[in-house]
Amino acid sequence: MVATGSNVKVYTVNGAVAGSSSSIPDWLTRTRSTKAKGKRALREHVEGQIELIQGFEFPEASNKIKTTRDGRHAIATGTYKPQMRVWDLDELTLKFERHADAENVDFIILSDDWTKTIHLQNDRTIELHTQGGFHYRTRIPRFGRSIAYHYPSCDALVSASGNEIYRLNLEQGRFMSPLVLDSPEDHPILGINCIDINPAHQLLAFGIDGSASVQFWDPRSRSRVGILNLPKGRISRSTGRAKAALPGVDDESPLETLAVTAIASRTDGLSYAVGTSTGHTLLYDIRSPRPFAFKDQGYGLAVKNVVWIEGGSRMAGDGMVLSADKKVVKIWDQNTPSSNFVSITPASDLNHVHHIPGSGLLLTANEGIHMATYYIPQLGPAPRWASFLENITEEMEDQSVRNVYEDYKFVERNELRTLGLDHLIGTPALKPYMHGYFISLKLYDTARVIANPFAYAEHREKLMADTRIRTRKDGAGASVKVNKALAEKIERDAEREKRREEKKRARKERKAAEGGGEVEEDAMAVDEEDTVGEEQPTLLNDPRFKELFENPEFMVDEASRENAGGSSRTKTAVEDEDEESDKMSSDREEDSHSDDSSDAGELNKFDPRSRPGQQNTRVQQEYARTREANRRSSKVNLVPLVAQTRSTGKMGDKNETFGQRLTSRHMSKSSANPSSNVRFSKDGGMEMSFVPSGTDDLRNSAPARKKTIRKGVEVFGAGMERGTEEPKGEMSESERRGRTHRRKGMRSGSKNVFRQFG
Repeated sequence: MVATGSNVKVYTVNGAVAGSSSSIPDWLTRTRSTKAKGKRALREHVEGQIELIQGFEFPEASNKIKTTRDGRHAIATGTYKPQMRVWDLDELTLKFERHADAENVDFIILSDDWTKTIHLQNDRTIELHTQGGFHYRTRIPRFGRSIAYHYPSCDALVSASGNEIYRLNLEQGRFMSPLVLDSPEDHPILGINCIDINPAHQLLAFGIDGSASVQFWDPRSRSRVGILNLPKGRISRSTGRAKAALPGVDDESPLETLAVTAIASRTDGLSYAVGTSTGHTLLYDIRSPRPFAFKDQGYGLAVKNVVWIEGGSRMAGDGMVLSADKKVVKIWDQNTPSSNFVSITPASDLNHVHHIPGSGLLLTANEGIHMATYYIPQLGPAPRWASFLENITEEMEDQSVRNVYEDYKFVERNELRTLGLDHLIGTPALKPYMHGYFISLKLYDTARVIANPFAYAEHREKLMADTRIRTRKDGAGASVKVNKALAEKIERDAEREKRREEKKRARKERKAAEGGGEVEEDAMAVDEEDTVGEEQPTLLNDPRFKELFENPEFMVDEASRENAGGSSRTKTAVEDEDEESDKMSSDREEDSHSDDSSDAGELNKFDPRSRPGQQNTRVQQEYARTREANRRSSKVNLVPLVAQTRSTGKMGDKNETFGQRLTSRHMSKSSANPSSNVRFSKDGGMEMSFVPSGTDDLRNSAPARKKTIRKGVEVFGAGMERGTEEPKGEMSESERRGRTHRRKGMRSGSKNVFRQFG
């Protein structure tokens, strides 16, 4: 934000900091910085800058910028798309923007505020704008280069390529006869680059392209009153041209390429500042043909504009001059042009510089997105609408004041005695302060090295030890902030899997040592060995699940019912069986691998084909142990695949198949009612024959129905009844209180148990 040169501070209050130029486009730099930096770095970058005017930018580049005479608005033109923007300086924000059909070359403000402007476009058109918007458009014969307005005659003067100055009278609304310029020398006039109207006596000055001269015209007689020829020997290309001449292209004479690119007249009516295409600025008194000051920009580039800086009593001096090309802005005194008051190197190429009269604020239009604004307190005060800049800069200057003891080290008397510098007490080398002294930092470092020559080695060893400690802590669990139990479980599982793979690898190596492995198995083993050193992907080292162990929002609630790893949930019977089965299988695997190497060698060396009658007792013992372990740990209920015709169990045994249950059901039916007319088919169908009953049958069965009537119970039919039968005898305690335990044989929500049939 602050650039210091020759004890003059320049504060960048809008845009990029001065001196931070880059060959990369502004839009690409912004995109890269957004991706590379985090949110915190971007926030600190934004908070560390001052944005004086909000939205002080264009989509691509800006061409010209000026302020109104009342000092309340700033108007600028830029691209792309071609447009004009107006900022309200009292509110420090954008007021509106207005688009155009062509890019702007130059514009002037006709009124004291922003309401009336006239624009010279690059398609040979002149546009007049009012408060309501676009007002009128006209056209000139040649491509325009500059425009100015003569207030006494209401003439808009437009310079273009060629030797004519077009006059558009805004009072009459028509073009007047142009001013035709002629060159007294043999060099033709290629065009008129700039126009200046002296505020004191309204003398017109035209900067000529091709002859390196300035012509002065009287607007009353519309005739030339004088011509000023620049010293071509001093401003020739050889005095510092930055561009190298190309053979066959730049073979023309240097005198033919000289041109006047900028003119500025002083309010005293006598002084003129002239900028050339070779990067030189010359100051003239109108009464003398010789320049009294000469300034070289140093880059050999065309001068964009020159400004006389004048103001009140707080200004830096009387007669400061600002000259700018596209690389650098220099402010210097007319009496000492060899030295600069201040030099500013913008981050982007300049197109125009505007100095707010009576202040130290500069507004620039450049080839970047952001337009830059520089505040120089030593050049002048802040404008009325930005008076707070003075307070901000004063606070920054107070903070940037160098401390008296910045390059000193505070030491106590005991440390001085250790360093052998106690004899310096009372000398200017030690400055007493509180309970010790301030000593020069260079002297302290030198004395410490002399007192302890191994201080650097000890410091380096300490740094290396700290690095090793940090390296050990930078493992997978170092970044675990939440869900530590889950992380530990994942690590244990990974460690268990690793041990299992090592055991498999060991078994394969033993088989390979015996020579019994095949070629394909060897190839597979080689592929597995290639992946041994690689880290297996887990949740801890997978970047997709990094937030699971760092973000508190992803913390697992171990007490919840949905948490499968919580201790509050009761395991189902299937999970108990699986866990017990895995435990038994792992125990058998450990038992099988716990044999000594001699037993394993005997098992592997046994070959029944070599001796048909040979028997290996250890193999038989191992087989017996395995069979016994399987018998003890097996809880699998074996069900025959073919249905049995006879059922040995009771009806509804859960171990029976569906066919067994169906057969037993048929047999029970037939045994219960042998004279029944119900027949069952093989495919499970049922056939039944019956004879409908008559009224006699109902009459005969009435006494039997009466016997079923209970005392105190009223029957309504369809199984509905009211009242209860008086109990016979006394009721037990359990019958009187009701059921206090759940029924047996029913399905439970926590156990995988079903009710039994029968």
